Amino acid sequence: MSNRVTVNIFGQEYTISGDESQDRMIQVASWVDNKMREIEEATGNALPSSSMAVLSAVNIANEYFACKDELEETKKIAEQLEGDTQHYIQLWDEAKKNFLEYKEENAAIQKQKEQLTAKLQAKEKEVEKIIQGQGSIQEEIQKGVQKKLAEAEARYKDLENNFFDLQMENIRIKSELEKLRGGMK
Repeated sequence: MSNRVTVNIFGQEYTISGDESQDRMIQVASWVDNKMREIEEATGNALPSSSMAVLSAVNIANEYFACKDELEETKKIAEQLEGDTQHYIQLWDEAKKNFLEYKEENAAIQKQKEQLTAKLQAKEKEVEKIIQGQGSIQEEIQKGVQKKLAEAEARYKDLENNFFDLQMENIRIKSELEKLRGGMK
């Protein structure tokens, strides 16, 4: 559907028709009129209208190419950001996978600790029966059992620390991802 509008450019009336809205065509004509008036002001009205029209067209074309270059640069930056985002998503997925593996390992160690604690209690009962007259043997067994329990607890604490470090890394990566997504908007 073709729209028509009459506009005034540099003192001349023109009837313009096109597929754009009338408001858009008026806006474009006003832009051209402003450019011609800027050139008239800069040259002190020393040029004929046709020369001002050509200089206006050159200036508008220069602005167009500057915008086009800026758009290309923006597209390149957007592509780089998209690549960076994919990289951080991959890191996030790897961190989640590692977190789940640590969680499973932690659960296995917790189960092992519970089993060792149950074994310890059973052994303590056995030892209690045997030791009723042998105090020194019971002390040696107690020391060995406590040593094993301390080692298991130390390993458990180590895993808890690793788990906490992984959670902190997940938070940091998530924050970076949100910053990148926010920067792309």
